[in-house]
Amino acid sequence: MTAPDFTRLPDDLPAPSDDGAADHLSGLKLPDVALRATDGSLVSLVRLPGRTVVFAYPRTGVPGQPNLAADWDRIPGARGCTPQACAFRDAHADLLGRSVARVFGLSTQDGPHQREAAERLHLPYAVLSDRSRALAMALRLPTFEAGGEILLKRLTLVIDDGVVAKVFYPVFPPDRSAEAVIAWLDAAA
Repeated sequence: MTAPDFTRLPDDLPAPSDDGAADHLSGLKLPDVALRATDGSLVSLVRLPGRTVVFAYPRTGVPGQPNLAADWDRIPGARGCTPQACAFRDAHADLLGRSVARVFGLSTQDGPHQREAAERLHLPYAVLSDRSRALAMALRLPTFEAGGEILLKRLTLVIDDGVVAKVFYPVFPPDRSAEAVIAWLDAAA
């Protein structure tokens, strides 16, 4: 069996539907939950001044290894973490030039796995690990189960001084997530 190419999205990727699981997030003040970042720091999103963009995703794949679940590509919204991370990488300077103070990725994967992906993909931003799902549970973030793991559904939050200003959910296609945030920032300017 050939390992999947995580950098490309299949043409027949199923789109997730809006199940309303993120409707409660707009205007919500974030809880004070410290998350370990790939740069080794502890980050509590509520304590960060200014505008922060956080994109949550299920998990990045490991080159040469199969997907977490055999039907991964058929789960709406599961596939596309690497293209989404790379889109935010490529748009990082554009985001910072549009009043965004910082960008983070967020998943329930552990730190070593996230560090490997951040280094391999040359990400200019840190990725936060919510391995214990403390933030996910406190915010009631949408999740799904695959391969015996509970994973975050893909969403993007624009956070202003610890309060959710904008929620992008569902996010599809994932490689256009950063583009959607930039369009919203431009329209809101």
